[in-house]
Amino acid sequence: MIFGAVLAGGKGTRMGNVDKPKQFLTIGGKPIIVHTVEKFVMNDKFEKVIVLCPEQWISYTKDLFRKYLPDGSRVEVIQGGAVRNETIMNAIRYIEENYGLDEDTIMVTHDAVRPFVTHRIIEENIEKAQQGVICDTVIPATDTIVESRDGAVISAIPDRKFYYQGQTPQSFRAAAFKRLYQELTEEEREILTDAAKVFVMKGEKVTLVQGETFNIKVTYPYDLQLAETLLGGEKKC
Repeated sequence: MIFGAVLAGGKGTRMGNVDKPKQFLTIGGKPIIVHTVEKFVMNDKFEKVIVLCPEQWISYTKDLFRKYLPDGSRVEVIQGGAVRNETIMNAIRYIEENYGLDEDTIMVTHDAVRPFVTHRIIEENIEKAQQGVICDTVIPATDTIVESRDGAVISAIPDRKFYYQGQTPQSFRAAAFKRLYQELTEEEREILTDAAKVFVMKGEKVTLVQGETFNIKVTYPYDLQLAETLLGGEKKC
């Protein structure tokens, strides 16, 4: 079985003085999270689309989906974790308790605040995961990457052609993620930024899916303006 996991645990502190987490802010007349979940609901390969959000926002999120998603029967809203990978583990526990977990269970994890993910990107993630391949959606780095270990002086300028900017989805076998995550020490867990890093730290090969420059993460106030512009000419692909 294939499950989508839309990660909506962020509080939106970088968005500035707003009264709700950024995933609930409106673009194009609908909350960002609705735009995102719609992309997953449109794909009939998903057994369930699990949306994970802070406990105090669960009822609010369910109300949004009742209002905006006429066919929300495959959407389940549950509580996220304190950090990203704990949120993914909550999704895995939900799957295990309600559907059972085997070596073929696939998870396609995605940021709730990336509403411009395309059908093509989701399909390629699913295809790779079905082949037993762990994958991460990326785009080539366009700016020069500068490394500074102390935040004041450049320590290295690596060759840009070898670097990519990470996006989502990230997709993998859920049972494999669970095993590897449980093997991590507390120190290892503290330096995690996403699911792909769990596999990389454990020596697993993670392959690339080509993302899109417009598959942006809505994080700052400027991103809201950009998102409105993108909605005006969103590509259907």
